[in-house]
Amino acid sequence: MSARITNVTTHDIRFPTSRLLDGSDAMNPNPDYSAAYVILHTDGDVEGHGMTFTIGRGNDLCCAAIDAVAALLVGRDIDGLFADMGAVWKLVTGDSQLRWTGPEKGVIHLAAAAVMNAVWDMYGKHVGKPVWRLLADMTPRELVALVDWRYLSDALPPAEAIERLQDKASGKADRIAQMQDVGYPAYTTSAGWLGYSDDKVRDLARQAIAAGWTHFKMKVGVSIQDDTRRARLLRDEIGPDRFLMMDANQVWGVEETIENMGHLAEFDPWWIEEPTSPDDILGHARIAREIAPIKVATGEHCHNAVMFKQLMQADAISFCQVDSCRLAGPNEIIGVMLMADKFGIPVCPHAGGVGLCELIQHMSFLDYIAISGSLENRVLEYVDHLHDHFVDPVRTHDGHYLPPQRPGFSVEMKPDSIARHLFPSGAEWQA
Repeated sequence: MSARITNVTTHDIRFPTSRLLDGSDAMNPNPDYSAAYVILHTDGDVEGHGMTFTIGRGNDLCCAAIDAVAALLVGRDIDGLFADMGAVWKLVTGDSQLRWTGPEKGVIHLAAAAVMNAVWDMYGKHVGKPVWRLLADMTPRELVALVDWRYLSDALPPAEAIERLQDKASGKADRIAQMQDVGYPAYTTSAGWLGYSDDKVRDLARQAIAAGWTHFKMKVGVSIQDDTRRARLLRDEIGPDRFLMMDANQVWGVEETIENMGHLAEFDPWWIEEPTSPDDILGHARIAREIAPIKVATGEHCHNAVMFKQLMQADAISFCQVDSCRLAGPNEIIGVMLMADKFGIPVCPHAGGVGLCELIQHMSFLDYIAISGSLENRVLEYVDHLHDHFVDPVRTHDGHYLPPQRPGFSVEMKPDSIARHLFPSGAEWQA
């Protein structure tokens, strides 16, 4: 007899990263990296763990939204859910009374991300595979059936998506072996947080170079004078042959971006990330035209696949930065990655915050193995903190992610980490 989902528990987990300014940027100078964390319990021997990411206050709102969304799954047979994961996505995102702000938006969509991440974690554990391998083993038709094509088929018809996946299928086994042996290329943001002193930036950059990192991202946006000084410092440390990326975290207007990147161009940035409002598609398109050959990257705050579709159609981005806790889990991310492959745009996901590296690594492995079949201009963000709180933390070597081997989605948190960082009752906050 198949197990059923019996109940749901949520946890407001917050890490006091603002104490050392880890994660600091121009928009968020003192973030406390946080997880609105959910566990789907069953009457069998498997649980599903998932989360969405916030930076402190408001994490409790996401927990309340998760309770509302996850209630749709209580009492459901898990074999029935796993038999049609496309239908599960529509169920979790489609409750008419929870969609009053519109489809796939706001705190409800963040909650849907947490719930879908938990369902996929449970599915992987149920079949004994890490999620990247579970997805990579699916047929093209099975992968395409996971996506809700209602708002996307004008850009990529499902039949064409199947054909594109079929064209890549013959090399999957070789690409899996390559990932197992070498891993997926990554970049580090750990040396570039805005609140770090110059000496700390120098030390972290030198450590990263010694560890084999070739791609570095720095935060910008406080003042062009400070940005210029810090860019010169980091470029001097990493040399002319390594990649430097910049991230404004949405603080500039369109014309301000164009002017500032004119000043920063001397440091040869590969891209400027989130230069302006994430909702301003035409603004991104103008920026992309006027700052070329510097590229534009965005996506961590795109609230659904439709926004990605329009950014691609408008030639507004050169790098697609999907996020495992902003989009509603693998189903929606796969739709975006399929469109990105159609438009010839590399997927370079956003990660870094607590749990984001653990989750999104699975999707980058899938992208290379089954969707794009390419590593050209593709790097996955990495930040070296908070991984020790997870049962299956990310593994890196020589600037590459190594594929997870444990079944599930790698997001299950250690019980003592949950207890210690519960807000406001955990020992970390009571102290």
